[in-house]
Amino acid sequence: MRSLNPAFERLTGWTATDWLGKSILDIVHPHDHIIMLECFSVALKKDKPSECEVRLTTRGGESPIVALSLLSEQEEGRVIGVFGVGRDVTKSKLAEGELTACDAQLRESQKMEAIGRLAGGIAHDFNNLLTIITGYSQLLLGRIHPDDRLHGDVKEIRKASVRAASLTHQLLAFSRRQVMVPKIVNLNTIVETIETMLQRLIEEHIYLVTALDPSLGHVKADPGQMEQVIMNLAVNARDAMPKGGKLIIETANVKIPSTNACAAGTLSPGHYAVLRVRDTGCGMDRDTQTRMFEPFFTTKGQGQGTGLGLATVYGIVKQSDGHIMVESHPGKGTELTIYLPIVEGSVEVGEVDTPPMTFPSGTETVILVEDEPAVRTLIRNTLRLFGYTVLEARHGFEAQLIGSQYPNRIHLLVTDVVMPQMSGKELADDLMQTHPNVKVLFMSGYSENAMVEQGILNSGHTFIQKPFTPEVLARKIRETLDAVYKRP
Repeated sequence: MRSLNPAFERLTGWTATDWLGKSILDIVHPHDHIIMLECFSVALKKDKPSECEVRLTTRGGESPIVALSLLSEQEEGRVIGVFGVGRDVTKSKLAEGELTACDAQLRESQKMEAIGRLAGGIAHDFNNLLTIITGYSQLLLGRIHPDDRLHGDVKEIRKASVRAASLTHQLLAFSRRQVMVPKIVNLNTIVETIETMLQRLIEEHIYLVTALDPSLGHVKADPGQMEQVIMNLAVNARDAMPKGGKLIIETANVKIPSTNACAAGTLSPGHYAVLRVRDTGCGMDRDTQTRMFEPFFTTKGQGQGTGLGLATVYGIVKQSDGHIMVESHPGKGTELTIYLPIVEGSVEVGEVDTPPMTFPSGTETVILVEDEPAVRTLIRNTLRLFGYTVLEARHGFEAQLIGSQYPNRIHLLVTDVVMPQMSGKELADDLMQTHPNVKVLFMSGYSENAMVEQGILNSGHTFIQKPFTPEVLARKIRETLDAVYKRP
């Protein structure tokens, strides 16, 4: 910090001499560092104020709540600093000396949103890198004889990239940027489907009990991800009961009335299907509960967990328009309750896809649009290896020019979703004006809810999520080219 005013000194008890030259995080309560970093990051990128509420740390050990407004200082188009104005809002946030439950829930929600945005951005960038690593390692494995001493080394590289991809997928789930395939489902059916697997997962020293409401309402969620939610919660419960105990999984219908005092901060009024997972394990203290959904936070020993299990649960529930509540006390077990909105309609039965045994190839013309050069080179080489004619572009405007000048038919557009200047959706809509029969395959390191709502995944087009291997890409391209569908 370069300067402070007298009001800051009066509020915190610290003088300018104490704090000048130090980081802003030195005066922010540790539990609010993520919110502060996100607010600061937004201020650096925008020309309008970025606002947030954080707790400061005073000389006397108190934690006043300050509403901050940060604005970047610019000189000749270059950011030279950030100017901040704070307003003490502690009194308005207090009720008889303590924060109300709704205020606490809102603050927790803000923190998780900030962590989610940071995690989603990191996962997106890593998925581009992992696409390159997994792609080239698979191509190398196809060229190196299994008896060659390098074959085993490359195989280990590919294994490591697959494990890394699994971690980024969990980060995307937490940040609610994972691609979902929601269907109308019944939670009872999901529990019953994996009940045998759960019993093997928690081992014999833990007694599994299920109490499922036969009149349970239907919800809209990705069935595979809901299975993941239940299994992650079961694993956490198992680890909390090393000497044995009981794991209870219940379902029920619940109505949240409009008189719910905290509806704005948590659940909106309405009808919900509830999934409740209880254990008789060691329980958690308050500090652990405030951090339990944060990515990479774990109370387990080194090498015994990634700290992404509950973070994944949190993200999947939130992306399914649900809510999760926790009740836990040391020595008295833990209860996690998931609320999902009840929807009208019949349960949708998913089709099982059987991948073809032959490795797909083709001779069609594909226009490839990817702003990351290394990823673009990998995909181009892969497509040419499988027989396709490839026209490559660095961005949407270049693709438009190629599309307008290419005299023959373009069969397929393969484009990243998020690109500078023009999005993949805008490019696809434009290209179909000059090439009405072109099919579209979107690809991305993540897909936000807003993109889904705009119709990217509901437009008759197909989607592939990074990172992917050349084999997966080849199958998805063949699937897209061979599909028969009508334009929306």
